[in-house]
Amino acid sequence: MTAWGISFDPVLAWPLLVVLGLLGLVAVALLAIARNRGWWLRAIALTLLFAALLEPTVSREVREALSDIAVIVVDRSLSMSAARREADVDKAVERLRQEAATLDNLEMRQVEVRSGLSGGDHGTLAFAALDRALAEIPPERFAGAIVVSDGQIHDAPDAAHPLRVGPLHGVIAGKPSERDRRIVIDASPRFGLVGQTQTIRFHVEETGGDGSPLSVSVATGEGAAESLTLASGEVAEFPLNIGHGGQNIVEISVAEQEREISVANNRAIAVIEGIRDRLRVLLISGAPHAGERTWRNLLKADASVDLLHFTILRPPEKQDGTPINELSLIAFPTRELFVDKLDQFDLVIFDRYRRQVVLPMAYLRNVARYVEEGGAVLIASGPEFAVADGLFDTPLSEVIPAAPTGGVVEGPFRPAITADGLKHPVTRGLPGGGDGGAARWGRWFRVIDALPDRGMRVMAGGPDGSKPLLVLSHEGKGRVAQILSDQGWLWARGFDGGGPQSELLRRIAHWLMQEPDLEEEALNGHQEAGNLVIERRTMKDRVDPVTVTLPSGRKETVTLQAFEPGLWRGQ
Repeated sequence: MTAWGISFDPVLAWPLLVVLGLLGLVAVALLAIARNRGWWLRAIALTLLFAALLEPTVSREVREALSDIAVIVVDRSLSMSAARREADVDKAVERLRQEAATLDNLEMRQVEVRSGLSGGDHGTLAFAALDRALAEIPPERFAGAIVVSDGQIHDAPDAAHPLRVGPLHGVIAGKPSERDRRIVIDASPRFGLVGQTQTIRFHVEETGGDGSPLSVSVATGEGAAESLTLASGEVAEFPLNIGHGGQNIVEISVAEQEREISVANNRAIAVIEGIRDRLRVLLISGAPHAGERTWRNLLKADASVDLLHFTILRPPEKQDGTPINELSLIAFPTRELFVDKLDQFDLVIFDRYRRQVVLPMAYLRNVARYVEEGGAVLIASGPEFAVADGLFDTPLSEVIPAAPTGGVVEGPFRPAITADGLKHPVTRGLPGGGDGGAARWGRWFRVIDALPDRGMRVMAGGPDGSKPLLVLSHEGKGRVAQILSDQGWLWARGFDGGGPQSELLRRIAHWLMQEPDLEEEALNGHQEAGNLVIERRTMKDRVDPVTVTLPSGRKETVTLQAFEPGLWRGQ
């Protein structure tokens, strides 16, 4: 196609040219009125001069028609592979390309949509992929779009915001007779306070079924799974008690039906992050010592800790003659704390406590029962632990992992991490811990000699480095941590370089309260650069391969490699 045109590129500005043109017309008009000889020659000369100032240009354009562009959006998400529809999709795309090849001036472009494994994946975002393709296409050349999918599009515009890009067509993979069941979680809170109940709402969608009741199982990892009977589309509510901080996982599954296209969507996972509103700590101090203030300062520095601190200076039967009106101490509410409200505390700490009549044996037996039922106790031992009336000589000994020998070892030493401690999340990677247990921490000067008969010895001390210093133990449903020295305050004051007292005690407290991130035996998976990374925390020297079941139902075996002590990884 050829087109002619004329354009102007004046030497002077247009306003000035207009003024000159008007002056020329006036001059020619005056010459014509005066009948001056040769006035028309002057008019022609002025016209040619004015045209020269305009600099006219004649152009000849040869134009070629550009093709229209159509976009094919191909769904390659996990739902397509799970239902084994890839072959049908490939055939449909090939057929569309063949049909487009018979049309003149039509170019086909193809974009693919994939869904990943990460928790932040939002499903099949076909229209987001279409928008990216349209950004590279001039609007006047866009002919339309064809979406080849199974119909599960998670970013389709609604009726209030219709698509305005042009014609849109859909090619749906699958067969009308296909049968499928799918768990749909309607509402699940992201967070919940530990100790409270959150409600999960869900229903089952059934395609191609006979309308019979559906058997649904809800598993939380706490005891046996709960069974429900629901109709298709019926909304059910499941109350979940947030038992611990971190991830609280609920798996909802429905029984498989015959000739179902995929069972990958027969189960769904709801994750609620457990958070602690306030950490209630009961600190009971016996003999006054330099570290008592350190304990209090450390716990009071955390705004999320509600600390109840009692120091037992003398038994109630001992009299010193001080008038009652001059005493500022209150009566120790033993029954209220150790009977009525003991289970309301997240952590109980005994700091250099020895057996006294203030706490009867029945109350200490109640503390042991509190641990066995899921409670947490931290025992910071001093020389009182080694004597006959120490804390081990009480019913609490049932949950104390290390028994005293009666000796107290004194002398400078540097606390060290044991072989088990290098694997345990509480002590692994402590700042200044060094490699192979060669810690670069400040010295302590006393350790209580004890023999652990259970639990894990994660730190050691003493002049020869052989005495247990920190013992962690599972007792029933609860946990106990035992620090066999009262010298930790030296780290807090920076003596001889100090040490990670605050970080160590924080980890001990959270391990005692069964935080998932500090579990020594755990299997986790997360997405990293498009890959599923599997992590296994364990105290064992060897681990078995992990079996991964893909959405398609195919199983793969992943061999884990040692990443660091106590941590194995694979992908």
